[in-house]
Amino acid sequence: MTDKETVLSPDGIEDNVDENEKDASKSLVVAKDLLPENLMVIPLHDRPMFPKMMGPIFIDDPVMRQAAINHLEKNTPLYFGLILVKPSDDGLVHSPRSIDDFFEVGVAVRVVQVSPHKPEEPLQVIAQALDRFDVITLLKKDDLYMGEVKYWEDRVAENTEELKAYSVAIIDCIKELVNLNPLFKEGLSLLIERINVSDPGSLADFAASMTTSSGAEIQRILEIRDVRTRIEAVLVLLKKEVEISKLKAKISKRIEEQLSKQQREFFLKQQLQEIKKELGLAKDDTQAEIEKYEKRLKKRVLPGETRKRVKEEIEKLRLLGSSSPEFNVTRTYLDWLTVLPWGVYTKDNYNIKKAAKILDDDHYGLEDVKERILELISVGVVKGDLSGSIILLQGPPGVGKTSIGQSVARSLGRKFYRFSLGGMRDEAEIKGHRRTYIGAMPGKFIQAIKSCESSNAVIMLDEIDKIGASFRGDPASALLEVLDPEQNRDFLDHYLDVRFDLSKILFICTANQLETIPGPLMDRMEIIQLPGYILEEKVEIALRHLIPKQLREHGLKPKQVTLTKTILALIIDGYAREAGVRGLENCIKKIFRKTVRRIVNEPGKNVRIRKNELQELLGRRLFAEDNSFKKPRVGVITGLAYTSMGGATLHIESIPIPAGQSGFKQTGQLGQVMVESSEIAYSYIRSLMKDNDQVSEFFKRNQIHLHVPAGATPKDGPSAGITMACSLYSLAMNQPIKPYMAMTGELTLSGLVMPIGGVKEKMIASRRSNVREVVLPKENQEDFKLLPDHIKEALTPHFVSTFKDVLKICFV
Repeated sequence: MTDKETVLSPDGIEDNVDENEKDASKSLVVAKDLLPENLMVIPLHDRPMFPKMMGPIFIDDPVMRQAAINHLEKNTPLYFGLILVKPSDDGLVHSPRSIDDFFEVGVAVRVVQVSPHKPEEPLQVIAQALDRFDVITLLKKDDLYMGEVKYWEDRVAENTEELKAYSVAIIDCIKELVNLNPLFKEGLSLLIERINVSDPGSLADFAASMTTSSGAEIQRILEIRDVRTRIEAVLVLLKKEVEISKLKAKISKRIEEQLSKQQREFFLKQQLQEIKKELGLAKDDTQAEIEKYEKRLKKRVLPGETRKRVKEEIEKLRLLGSSSPEFNVTRTYLDWLTVLPWGVYTKDNYNIKKAAKILDDDHYGLEDVKERILELISVGVVKGDLSGSIILLQGPPGVGKTSIGQSVARSLGRKFYRFSLGGMRDEAEIKGHRRTYIGAMPGKFIQAIKSCESSNAVIMLDEIDKIGASFRGDPASALLEVLDPEQNRDFLDHYLDVRFDLSKILFICTANQLETIPGPLMDRMEIIQLPGYILEEKVEIALRHLIPKQLREHGLKPKQVTLTKTILALIIDGYAREAGVRGLENCIKKIFRKTVRRIVNEPGKNVRIRKNELQELLGRRLFAEDNSFKKPRVGVITGLAYTSMGGATLHIESIPIPAGQSGFKQTGQLGQVMVESSEIAYSYIRSLMKDNDQVSEFFKRNQIHLHVPAGATPKDGPSAGITMACSLYSLAMNQPIKPYMAMTGELTLSGLVMPIGGVKEKMIASRRSNVREVVLPKENQEDFKLLPDHIKEALTPHFVSTFKDVLKICFV
């Protein structure tokens, strides 16, 4: 360092001062009379400036900008006061709204240069900070802030040994920062050029401005008068900055190492690949794909047409570049062609005893269904395969249609695949999309075969009665080819565009009702009906299957909760009278959930469900006890109906309305066929009783109202004919029917009783409703005889040919 140092005089002019002169000036007070005591204040939003520093200032406020321009035009020095705006509660700095938003210490600056500007653009000036000041008063006038300030009377601090040590520590920190972050190198150059490093105050100010600390932290440095306190606070900020820079350097180094490693691995892999190609040890992507397809073909038995197509596509793939759009289309097509199990079959299990045991273990009851499946397996034993079998399981929800399909697959030792047809409206779901479309793929059947990896799987088509149709086509019509044993051996999927043999697949379809299945489709299937369960069967199913399953799912041991047969019977009778067991299973789940809650509260407790606890566990009883059978009423007759939910009982009611004239009306959402049946019954009863003057007079003077509850449920069908006729007869004769009796049968105008369908479902509904006697058409006598004994044992049947036979049985 030279004998002279550069320092800044009060008027901003640099002078050269000898060391001796500097020592003599230690006791001198710096004059402040050259700086104005009233300044126009510019708000700073980011960081404050320190004395002896120079930097750009942007003046974007129009009023302040115009005031600055007017002052500059007078060719007089322009001074500003720079004061930092206090941050708000959210930590952000906003434009000042009042004088309280400013800090109390600022710095005076002198404009040394003005950049050219346009009238509407912010004014940019280069200003040199001169000295600190305290704000005495601050006023706002015409969007301008004017302040009366008092400048600090700084004395040149004596450079003690302690301050020298602090100065050296600050310089060391700055050097360390420069090594860690090259961006600080420019700041160090400014430090050497403009600042007297032997002045601790100036050194502290400049070092604070180099940090990335917040504006409030730097403002705190600006406000410290004592040089020792200031330089110590700056040293703390610099130490923090060093630690942050070290952490940044560490993070940057780690990221660079990772990137370098990835780049190195990439280049090495590329070199290795090129070396392998030169040595003939590696092939390009196209050759690798082709070899993969050829390897697959060795394990498949492809038909001649398919093998020819695969070879053509492989040759096509050889000629295509991997960047060609057609390349991916061809590769995907070859993937499907070669991955399908051409000629791959699982070995069928023709052990009848084992199959019977699996069916008995999985299902209780359903003897006719099990017998049909065992017959199917027996045919396979004799014939050697089970081709050409398409079964339709029809029944209400919850009777076990889907689980039977799984049991069939287990008993045969075949793969099982299930998909639902409910709501399907696009025939491409069945027969696939053509490859000309983007995102084309095969249909559901080809996808199922790929998933099963076998050409003789068991495929279940669920909810076939709920298949739809739209402008995209009719999926039900597309199924005709799939489910026809004479056609599906040459099934053509639009995507594959080659024939695939589906004849070895066992198709099992499920439906709730047959009316919505197209006739041509139903002709191709063998229908097996699952009518539902009576109370005794449901109890056994619960004990054998539902309770053990729910015990496992709820983490309970058999001893922890007990449900007796009596309690199960009460649950079924009061809460789960539907044909299936899904409602019963939900009730058991609810009971077990509440039981688990009890066990958690009282560990080690074993719970036994009692009759008086059912209402607390399951809520209000859903099905009240039916007293209609015990105390028959005039005009109320119980009929038997068959719906998609299984069999049900209907209490048909009729009342007279004195109107002075005859009339007849029906309510209860009756369909057209049922309305016609009621009109036939009304006409027949009036014709039958025409010789009875009292009855004839009754019909002439009264309008008859016939109602079929429940009113919110649509109903249709002719099988309630004799039931409605009996209701009208009971009303006309003022005589109730025999107790515990129900009936079903179609009535003609001549009084004949015609046969009906759904006998098994209706008899099961009779058992559930505690009916003891049933009236059936004579022609349904054989249907009743074929019913299982456990359904018939509590019922007394009466078979009738005419309505007069009905009257003899029902009315004493």
